[in-house]
Amino acid sequence: IGEGDAKIVLDAHMDTVGVGDRSAWPHDPFEGKVENGIVFGRGASDNKGAVAAQVYAGRMMAERELDGAGATVYVVGTVMEEDCDGLALQYVLTEILTGAEAVILGECTDLDVYRGHRGRMELVVTTRGESAHASAPERGRNAVTAMAPIILEIDALNQRLARHEVLGKGSIAVSKIDCETASLNAIPDRCRVFIDRRLTEGETRASALEELERVVGDKGVVEVLAYAEPSHTGLIRETEKYYPTWILDEDHPLVAAGTEAGVIALGREPRVGRWTFSTNGVASAGRLGIPTIGFGPSEEKWAHSVLDQCPVEHLVKSIAYYAALPAAIASKGVAS
Repeated sequence: IGEGDAKIVLDAHMDTVGVGDRSAWPHDPFEGKVENGIVFGRGASDNKGAVAAQVYAGRMMAERELDGAGATVYVVGTVMEEDCDGLALQYVLTEILTGAEAVILGECTDLDVYRGHRGRMELVVTTRGESAHASAPERGRNAVTAMAPIILEIDALNQRLARHEVLGKGSIAVSKIDCETASLNAIPDRCRVFIDRRLTEGETRASALEELERVVGDKGVVEVLAYAEPSHTGLIRETEKYYPTWILDEDHPLVAAGTEAGVIALGREPRVGRWTFSTNGVASAGRLGIPTIGFGPSEEKWAHSVLDQCPVEHLVKSIAYYAALPAAIASKGVAS
């Protein structure tokens, strides 16, 4: 929308997680049920509500000619965010819409302005053993038994990780365990634990790897997982599952613009905060250094739950907010 020099990108992701146990839902997750002014269904909060609001806001921006802001606004619906956050948006920002000066993410913020979140990594630790008949375990070396003290050390490491006053504490957790064994009567000769590592400000890929390798020592091998799944077009962009931490300074002009748009559209000054979960901001801000904030309908607590929901009132207010952003951004000199 528009033909100005400044490039502003509004992004919301179109993909969702699965529904899990369908019988656990109080309603059909794909019905689009509306009750008491709330839209219920998978993806209502994460992130289809924002997709709809940004599209409607685009129409308003066009009709109002961006309120005189000298900008071009791109409304982007990305894919694969739930599988590999940032992958599709990074592709857009580096190969299609180069030169973006501000990115606004539509992830749910309860109508507040967010300016960052912890990064994350997905890792695997592997221990090796020697197979033997389980009737004589002393003849082998059990890879699962070798993993047990490592798991306890990982839990202990979680208690020692750094804390940031805004983003909160880093964390590490074992999220899955499996092993290879010839049968249920054989000693496992390989065991793997998969690890979710959340990175607060100051923690990096290198520092997180070093900490975990120190815990594992010579008892196993630590690796960062890779992502290489095809998109709906068949395109594969292999990437390491390391997603950088990012936080925009509280006094950054884009944060001020986001707050001003809230005053205009909502009639109040929105709270400035951060997400608990991860978003496409790992690419726009974390990897590419493009100033990024977030504003979206609904609340984080409903994401991925069987009560996935978005208030209609939030949708309407989000439309007004997104439409007010270009002029607010121009007034603060963010994109100039």
